[in-house]
Amino acid sequence: MVEVDPSTPLIGPTGSISLLDAFESRGQLFASYHMWHTGLDAADQCEGCTFNTGQALELSYLHSCGVTFAVFCQGPYEESNRYREFMGWDMPWYSVPKESYSRLAIKSPHNFGMKACYVRVGDRIFETYWTTGRGCEHMSGSYGMLDMTVYGRQELREDSPEGWPKTYRGDGDQFRTEKEQIYTNRTEIRGRPTPQWARLAAGRDDNLGSYTTSAHEHS
Repeated sequence: MVEVDPSTPLIGPTGSISLLDAFESRGQLFASYHMWHTGLDAADQCEGCTFNTGQALELSYLHSCGVTFAVFCQGPYEESNRYREFMGWDMPWYSVPKESYSRLAIKSPHNFGMKACYVRVGDRIFETYWTTGRGCEHMSGSYGMLDMTVYGRQELREDSPEGWPKTYRGDGDQFRTEKEQIYTNRTEIRGRPTPQWARLAAGRDDNLGSYTTSAHEHS
């Protein structure tokens, strides 16, 4: 275990709070570190983090075991919280100011995109576990269900019989889909994070108040 400063500041809906406050009086904290592309619109935001965050919708079971789930986002609170609202997520959401990076030991690969677990011992806090990349798949019910289907995840890396669908490279493209031409600023991506389409169809506004206009305005 690695001890972490309990006074490490985070930014939430009421302003600055401490890491200890984020536990919401429970004994453990599961923090999902969400990558953020500041100033870019919803279509440009991280597809993998959108996928993982969207898996954590029913938190009662975690709470019953004394675990608080929270998103620790890389970007400014106001902008990233608009994304949370666009997606319709209601889990606790905080922005991590840059002055807190060193206190949380944020550096590659222990960085945004990871999942980290913390435990309280009185008012002391310890990081007990962290993982990133494929290690985050444990929180995905979607992957668990796909793994039970005959065609699995339909990724190129799978050892599937000839003729079975292999739609995705598995490098993040499995989290994006194209339903229409979309303008994006990140040159290596196409389309949108898949769950955004349903939000747009429901009439939600994807304007994050960022420096760029929304992809929906370009389409």
